[in-house]
Amino acid sequence: MTTRKSYIPGDFELRVGRSATGLGLYADGPIPKGACIIEYTGVEITKAQEETSRSKYLFEINSKKTIDGAPRWNTARYINHSCRANCEPNIHKGRVFIHALRNIKPGEELNYDYGKNYFNQYLKDICACPKCAAKRTAAAAAKTSVKKVVKKKPRPRRPRRRPPRRNHKPSASKAPRCSPRRRAARAR
Repeated sequence: MTTRKSYIPGDFELRVGRSATGLGLYADGPIPKGACIIEYTGVEITKAQEETSRSKYLFEINSKKTIDGAPRWNTARYINHSCRANCEPNIHKGRVFIHALRNIKPGEELNYDYGKNYFNQYLKDICACPKCAAKRTAAAAAKTSVKKVVKKKPRPRRPRRRPPRRNHKPSASKAPRCSPRRRAARAR
């Protein structure tokens, strides 16, 4: 027997904060598995507006309805993508609700999988989720281990530059001092 999902967002404490990809939505308290966390809201737009829109917050409900979740009052817009998501979006009666896939701890960032189309169009090379970051690290490690070590030829040393020699004649003020007797003897 499956349990019915609730489509009434719970009274969970959520906050917007800095994440690895900009701003993200974080849980300030525990969220149980299966709980309805928040509703993704926004302005309904037409197909023509959808084609010309540059917004990255479009959520297609069905072939006739799309929501632009760009307004800042839509707190759910701050939920970032992850290939290992802890939430999932569910469409119910033309509305989008975000549900917890597992128990979420306080301080944990909320995220869900944006889907292949969005991923391939916007995130393919810049996905910062832990799963993709681990893949990039492994790929970078493989590249460095396969690279041939090429010894560089040492550059020839240039001779050290010495300051030019000057003909140094001591000035009169710098002449060695003699006793008055020696001066008199020299003068003769």
